[in-house]
This record gives sequence, structure tokens and C-alpha cells, in this order.
Amino acid sequence: MSSDSPTSGFVAFVGAGPGDPNLLTLRAAELLAKADAVVLGDEEHRPLLRHCREGVEVVEDDLVKRAKHGQLVVRLCEGDPMLFSSITEEVAACAAAEVDFEIVPGVPPATAVLTYAGIPAASGVPEFRVVDAAQDQDWAAHAACRGTLVIYNGIGDAVAIGKALIAGGKPDTTPVAVSSGGTTTEQYTVVSSLGRLQPDLKHAGFTEPALIVVGEAVGLRDKLSWFETKPLFGWRVLVPRTKEQSRSLSEQLVAYGAVPEEVPTISVEPPRTPQQMDRAIKGLVTGRYEWVAFTSANAVKAVREKFEEYGLDARAFAGLKVAAVGEATAQALVEFGVKPDLLPSGEQSSEGLVAEWPPYDSMLDPINRVLLPRADISTDTLVAGLTELGWECDDVTAYRTVRAAPPPAPIREAIKGGGFDAVLFTSSSTVRNLVGIAGKPHNVTVIAVIGPQTAKTAEEFGLRVDVMADKPSASALAAAVAEYGAKQRQAALAAGDTPRRPSQNRRGARRRAR
Repeated sequence: MSSDSPTSGFVAFVGAGPGDPNLLTLRAAELLAKADAVVLGDEEHRPLLRHCREGVEVVEDDLVKRAKHGQLVVRLCEGDPMLFSSITEEVAACAAAEVDFEIVPGVPPATAVLTYAGIPAASGVPEFRVVDAAQDQDWAAHAACRGTLVIYNGIGDAVAIGKALIAGGKPDTTPVAVSSGGTTTEQYTVVSSLGRLQPDLKHAGFTEPALIVVGEAVGLRDKLSWFETKPLFGWRVLVPRTKEQSRSLSEQLVAYGAVPEEVPTISVEPPRTPQQMDRAIKGLVTGRYEWVAFTSANAVKAVREKFEEYGLDARAFAGLKVAAVGEATAQALVEFGVKPDLLPSGEQSSEGLVAEWPPYDSMLDPINRVLLPRADISTDTLVAGLTELGWECDDVTAYRTVRAAPPPAPIREAIKGGGFDAVLFTSSSTVRNLVGIAGKPHNVTVIAVIGPQTAKTAEEFGLRVDVMADKPSASALAAAVAEYGAKQRQAALAAGDTPRRPSQNRRGARRRAR
């Protein structure tokens, strides 16, 4: 069946993979993008709807009926649709009704979860066997497996299965790993042996979906584990910024194994009196300025929006010199098509910019005026420094930063109750606004700040600063928190302890070792 631009409806049974939404196949994403309706195999599949077009219907049934009416229906299935799946009857119903269908393989947990756990399931062994404990099994026969045995749906009977394998001739010292939440930041793996399953799993609190892995390959986990050993694995990190600003920071945190949660604390709004900015943009075009200095990405965005309003583009900067403070500001300018002429080589701040700004020279500089589009709460440091160097400054309010609405109650409770492992403050205003709308973070929460001024503000609010970036950028801040997490992990292991997330150290926290 050709599925390109179908003239009639059909049903696609799509493997959703093992848990990590990024392990979806390209074909699966392509079909989701075309789908008229989607059946979620599990509520955990909801993040995959990001691949769908706006207006897609999320339905529970009527696959055949919808396809008959010309719809493309995607039925998401756990893991791989053809591995221990319950869709056989649904596929048969499509065939009986003469409805076209397609079955898209997915990444199966049997291999993916083991890979994420650092267990080379089929490396150097003659056999890789996958069984479903929900069906009748001959455990004595499985005890003869000469390689790796992977067991689905067996967590409730893990101890009994272990005893049955021992009774079938498997040594009680055979390594076993039990892993749940596979391929997600909730992944949790316990390594044991067939003979020690009962005491080792007693307080583990495993629930399905989970996998039991039996075999010598489990012993290589100490050397090959790469996912659960990430520096911020499983850390719930609060990112109190505007959504637009926090996206790249959140992506970096995910790469470190964290679960970022973006909570807007600052809303960026136009100035109350836009006439000042209008005059500044006209002056910029007519040659009123020698320099334009940007101290934030939001200032770049505000000027860019004004340019678009007037039908201008980056060519309007021709003949002007442009200065910027900070990596994010410089990047915003580059994306606009403007390469900054001056960036502080040392401290990324107004002081750092002034330290390298050339003094006004009437012989070299035909114009002595500088445009400073900035926030309504900016300091006068830059203006004072440039004035001292002989420049005249037009200090123009390009945007306003106002406090955002309070986050939902569960977020506020997690902030004050120690539910977050870390909070990343990227400016003094994020400190003030977060405390104002949600309260002070719990004392077990790691407080990370972007620079000295933000640290000072945090301390004024009674917060203990644990981490400070070595340079004032969001990327450096995330890297500093990751380094802190790695050191905490290494210290715990060196002391013979199980590494714990900061939130697990608060009173009453569930003491499940990770």
C-alpha cells in the first residue's frame, strides 16, 4: 500500500518506543504530522502529540469507522506494536473491513532499556531471549538460556521467578538487574543476583513497566552505565525565566539528565510610552548615532520588532558601531544579521563594556552620541561610564519587565517544600520575582546564580548560594550546576554511599536509593 498522500483513510499502528519521546522513528513522526486523529495507547504518549498538526483529534476508538470516512488515524502502541502487543484484534478488524493499514515498528524496551542501563544485552553471548511473564512460562527451560534473558511483566513475581530459575539450574549468583521507567529520567535500576532478589527488591518500590534482566552482561553495567550516571540525572530543576529565554537552557539541562521546569517569573512588555523608541529608531536611520549598545537579548528583540514595524532590516545598522554585553545578546544580534563590533573580553557586564569602550575623539568620531535601548529597571552604570568617556547617551526604555502571574499551586508547594533539586537564577529580577510570586525555595534546594550581583540579591532574600557561573551566561550556569552535581555524586560514591538528589535529603522524603 502506498501511504503517500492517501486518497482514502487508513490506520497506522505506530510503535511509540520505550519511553523517551526522542526515540520515536522518523516514519512515526511523519505519520503523526499527517494524522487526522490519534489514539493514545497510554497517557505517557501525550508528549508525542507535539509532532501533530494543530487541531488533530485525540480519540479513544472507532479506528475503522474514522478510516472509512477518509481519516488518517494513528494508533500509538507501547514499544514495538508486534512485540507482546495487544493490537492483533484491531489489526484484524481493519483487514476484515478492508481498511488499509500500516504497522510501524518502534524501538523495543527489550533492547533500549538495557542500552540506557549500560547492559550490553547481546554482546559476546550466543543467545538473547525475551519472554513475557504474563503468559505461562517454563522457567526451567529458560534457566538453560546461555546468554541474556529479558523478562517483561514480571516485577510482581520477580522473587518467585528468581527461585524458579535457580530450581531450573541457574546459579544463585547469576547477576540480575531490574529497571523501571526505562529510557526516561525516571529510570531506576537495581543490580542484584538471583539469590538476593528478595532483600534487594524489598524496599525498591518497583511498578510496571519494568524489565528483569538475567545474565552475565549485567556485570558490565559498572563500566558501561552512561544514562543514570549523568551529572544531574533525575534532578528536577526550576528555570524561573520567560519561556522564550529558557528554551536553550532547558535543552542543555536535559542533556545533563535533568528534568527542567520552566516557570515564567518575568513578563516582557512594550514601554508605556512608545514615542521615545519611535524617535530613537528614526534617529538611528537618519545618522544621529555613532554607537548602539545592547545589554540584553530583549533589547535586541525590541529594536528588531520596531524595525519590522517600519519595514526596516539589519541594513539600517550600516555605518553604525554596535556593542553588546553577554553571549545571548551577541547571538541575538547575529541572528538579526548584525555582528557586534565590541564585546567585553573580561566581565560580561556594563562595567566590563565601559572598561573597553574607546573615549570620544572629535578627530575620529564625527558623531558623539550613543543609543542605549534597555529595560525600564536598568542601572545607570553604563550611562555614567560613557559620559565620563566623553559620549552623549540617549538612554531609551525599549521594554518593561513586569512580574508574571503566580505559578500553579503544585509548583508553589514544590518550591517551598523542597520538591525541586535546584533553581537557576539568571538575574536579580528573577530572584525578586520568584520569591514574590511563589515564596522562597526550600533550604535543601541548590541555589545557582549567573553572577555576583544575582548572588548578592539572593543572599539579601536569605538564600544560600551554592553555585555561581564562571561567566554570566545561561550556558555557563547550566554547566556549573552540572559540575556541582557531578562532584556531589563522586563524593557520595567515594564515601561508599548511594548518590542522592538534593530533594531526597529533605525531611520526610521517600528514601529510595538511586
